[in-house]
Amino acid sequence: MIKFENLLKELNLNETEEVSQAKKLLQDTLDYLDNKEKILFITTSNRWKGDEEIPKSSRLALWLKEELGDKVTILDATKLKIYNCEGNVSTNEGDKCGLKDSVLKDKNKNPSGYHRCWASLNSKDDELWKISKELFESEVVMFFVSVRWGQTNAYYQKLIERLNWIENRHTTLSENNIVKDIDAGIILVGQNWNGENVVKTQKEVYKYFGFNVPKELSWNWQYTSNSNDESKRSYKLAPKEFEKILQ
Repeated sequence: MIKFENLLKELNLNETEEVSQAKKLLQDTLDYLDNKEKILFITTSNRWKGDEEIPKSSRLALWLKEELGDKVTILDATKLKIYNCEGNVSTNEGDKCGLKDSVLKDKNKNPSGYHRCWASLNSKDDELWKISKELFESEVVMFFVSVRWGQTNAYYQKLIERLNWIENRHTTLSENNIVKDIDAGIILVGQNWNGENVVKTQKEVYKYFGFNVPKELSWNWQYTSNSNDESKRSYKLAPKEFEKILQ
């Protein structure tokens, strides 16, 4: 028998302050984006192809697009064929990532001329260009990500590794910073572990890349701070609590 006070706690009736805080963070993001004209949202959380459920992080992207309108483009990285990073940043010949010889010579796929990635050349059906093309035409890029085992999910990690040549150009190769005028942020959704630290790390990644990283574009929602709570009840209640943020 569940004690009444424990039931109240599990139902999150005492956590309305956390919901209010998440709503404020979402509103701050919306207010910031309202002043921008060209925005790219990249979603990275997946479900089985036969499951019609939309991941929570992706629903945040859709909610924001509904509020902001056609100036937002959403790309689902889980639906694109993006190969793994080839590791050219650390070879016996030194760092070969982002060299001019690795430029994608296709004006349709690479109109800016910025896309330099060996994996795009070696795998002709690679679709990273669909993201880079939109990114370089945008004022803002935001990643919508789920936490899995205390880190960003595998789709996001593969994507951010494949974009390493953006950072390499102005650090290792001493060329121009091609994203200095683009804002970047991450909205992270998790269940019970390490979300705050993951956001902090990814904000540092964006700074290394050379993006602007305004505080309004990065935050974390996590159902519970109890990392040991792996109960079925907790996982069933999390979506209901999440729904309150979008109301």
